[in-house]
Amino acid sequence: MQLTLEFGGGLELLCDSVKIHNVSVDPQSKDEKLTMKDLLAWVRTNLIKERPEMFMKGDSVRPGVLVLVNDCDWELSGQLDTSLEEKDVVVFISTLHGG
Repeated sequence: MQLTLEFGGGLELLCDSVKIHNVSVDPQSKDEKLTMKDLLAWVRTNLIKERPEMFMKGDSVRPGVLVLVNDCDWELSGQLDTSLEEKDVVVFISTLHGG
């Protein structure tokens, strides 16, 4: 499944400073839909190059990371259970900033 992943608010630094990634991610089994939980595990393994603890806590993103699926807050679509479709755009933005 082809997806576009975007990282902002400093999260791109964890991915070799690349903000936009066009990726191909397959569901765990052919009969299942790809969920955000699957995608986050894939991102941790394949995209995060350093300090994964700054992006994830357990199976989910850390508090303070805004997740949008096709410009919709993932909290409105089921968070980890959100089903993904071909060509979806998933954006991760850190809302935590030093000061």
